[in-house]
Amino acid sequence: MRLDPDRRVSLAEAASLVQPGMTLALGGNLLYRRPVAFVTELLRQPHPPTDLTLLAFTAGYESDLLVGAGCVARTRTCYFGLEAFGLAPMFTQAASAGSLQVIEETEASIAMGIRARMAGVGFMPSHAWQGTDLPRLRPDVKTVRDPYSGDELIAFPAIAADVAVVHALVVDRHGNARLNKNLGIDPELCVVAEHVIVTAERVVDRLEDDADLPGLLVTGVVEAPRGAWPTSCYPDYPVAGGEILRYMDACTDGQFAAYVNRLTGVS
Repeated sequence: MRLDPDRRVSLAEAASLVQPGMTLALGGNLLYRRPVAFVTELLRQPHPPTDLTLLAFTAGYESDLLVGAGCVARTRTCYFGLEAFGLAPMFTQAASAGSLQVIEETEASIAMGIRARMAGVGFMPSHAWQGTDLPRLRPDVKTVRDPYSGDELIAFPAIAADVAVVHALVVDRHGNARLNKNLGIDPELCVVAEHVIVTAERVVDRLEDDADLPGLLVTGVVEAPRGAWPTSCYPDYPVAGGEILRYMDACTDGQFAAYVNRLTGVS
């Protein structure tokens, strides 16, 4: 996709960036400001992308939809669930069946991996994970000797993404976006991604202040009112608890496909 001063694109054009085998990073946090409209558009495609690596600081409703639809082959997140509503049903089912690779991550490993990518180096050293069994679960995570102190440190490999998608309160047509105060790691995900899509409640001509994300990082801008629903987008709307419960009931009753068909309008 060509970078242009006016970066507005359709939801379908934005979704076309995600191809099989890519790493897809999803912004937001828990059940707040998740890019649900974008995920719904992915599932609306005749052939939704498969073999994706899902990267998220926390993964929730929108991520569970992708897992249930068979789009995700592996996850990189330190939490996958629906907060007070319980476990993420399709993730729990896939992880238990062994059909989904769960790459063990913690807040520290994701943060260090992203910092390494942002710094343009292959790894970031840290004392995190020392004294735990986590390195045994991640043989790809090596150790390194500090040349100054001689200490052995954990060397967390750099983490990158092909496409990052975040949902904003407002964005201008150049890509400058206001995410509100709970940023999660959205700005960092946008730095380490090859392409960045911002969906937003509103698109304006120019955002004069309070921009949390600079347009320089953004590939495409999509106007998507209520694009985080049924997760919340404070102060515009709260979590739609009833819809989350309907989703969980559908999954429990073996009606995931019917739920997705209703959500996407595709039969």
